[in-house]
Amino acid sequence: MRIAVVGGSLSGLLAATLLGRRGHEVIVLDRDDVAPAGDPEAAAATAFRAGAPQIVQLHVLRPLGRLPVREHLPDVYAGWLDAGVVEHSLVQQMPPTLADRSPRPGDDELAMLLFRRSTIDWVIRRTVAAEPDVTVRSGVRVTGLTATAGDPPRVTGVTTDAGPVGADLVLDASGRRTRIDHWLRGIGARPTEVTAAECGVSYYTRYYRLRPAATLPGPPATVVNLPMRRFMLAMFGCDHDTVGLCLVPPAEDRAFKAVRDPAAFTAVARTVPQAAAWLDVMDPETDVYPMGDLHNTLRRLVVDGTPVASGILAVGDSLCTTNPTFARGIAFALQEVIHLAGAVGEYPVEELTKVMDELTSTRIEPWFADQAAIDAARLAALRRELRGTPAGPAESAESEWAAGAVEGADGRVDLTSLRQAAGFDPELFRAHVRLLGMLTPAEEVLADPAVVRRVREILGSVGRPPLPDPSDDELAAALAAG
Repeated sequence: MRIAVVGGSLSGLLAATLLGRRGHEVIVLDRDDVAPAGDPEAAAATAFRAGAPQIVQLHVLRPLGRLPVREHLPDVYAGWLDAGVVEHSLVQQMPPTLADRSPRPGDDELAMLLFRRSTIDWVIRRTVAAEPDVTVRSGVRVTGLTATAGDPPRVTGVTTDAGPVGADLVLDASGRRTRIDHWLRGIGARPTEVTAAECGVSYYTRYYRLRPAATLPGPPATVVNLPMRRFMLAMFGCDHDTVGLCLVPPAEDRAFKAVRDPAAFTAVARTVPQAAAWLDVMDPETDVYPMGDLHNTLRRLVVDGTPVASGILAVGDSLCTTNPTFARGIAFALQEVIHLAGAVGEYPVEELTKVMDELTSTRIEPWFADQAAIDAARLAALRRELRGTPAGPAESAESEWAAGAVEGADGRVDLTSLRQAAGFDPELFRAHVRLLGMLTPAEEVLADPAVVRRVREILGSVGRPPLPDPSDDELAAALAAG
């Protein structure tokens, strides 16, 4: 089968690799140059792409994404580790408050990967460049689709600014700014159906390098996530002694635009003791990378039970985007492309759209809905703090559920309560990691009577630890430092 992949994104290149190895002729089309750089550091220096600002933001790969790569693309997984990607074991994730650190069966599944996104992309680009059945054409912009008439139309390829490319199947991996609905209109097809929910936050990320022989305040592969009143701070150890630091305020908090300035960024980060200790032992490697206009989006190519067209599919951010805070996007993309590679050849092209839509319904949509609910609640709490207004009756339960202020009245516990109690119980800790890693549905964990009972016991005895939150005056002074 001849397959045209629109977009040299991570999902596009992984799909091309898997499909090429199954004997298909694959052509990847990207308007940018996706040839591999000389080494990981050169890749990092040229990683920023205006059309894909997420590339330079913080990333981790949780179990739902890590395990399929290890199974289906072991050479890519080994290449990641050889390139410096950190395999962060469950024991390394455990907080110092957890006394019982003895191993349990299945702990190997719960490791996650820490990296600069540019490093894993570099390995994937090198892999694709060596695939005999995959051709990558850089500097080519896709302008539309070709199709035969029908109800629905049958896609037969793409048009580009370098001429038409015929294909038995077109795979849209062009990202969150995909033009797929514009392309579909051009062949007389119905548009896709998109569900959207706001994330309501902005991201500001900067990368640092640990100083040689410095006395570190913790292990180099550190992972810090601190949700506070006005913003969230995330800090991840990455490959090659680099550390990414990210500030995540509500998008409507205009004061935080000041952190585009490195001096203000540093001053705000230093208001958090955990970050200040690390800033003392590392030097900046990059400027501050901003990213905004974020939404949770889920695209369906089957509408009212009928595909909008046959011969075209979407993967990666073209299909689904979620708030990067929970690091779900790459895992979703890997689920999609691995499932797709198995389905192509097994099913007629005309059936593939429904086959992939079923995957979306069962494996993607529940987590998408979970993320949208979490974001709505967290955003409500941030907005109340920003505006200095009390919660209304309708939003109070939702926002408190996400912020961890109360226990669910229906016998469940909230995610933040689980996270806090998990620091004192090894089984709760594993349950929390399985939930974040998307190996166990949230409802199964948060409504488990044993989990609810144990969380109540622990929080009743230790209480909720205070957040290292700067005062409004401290934060205002830091934001004015630029």
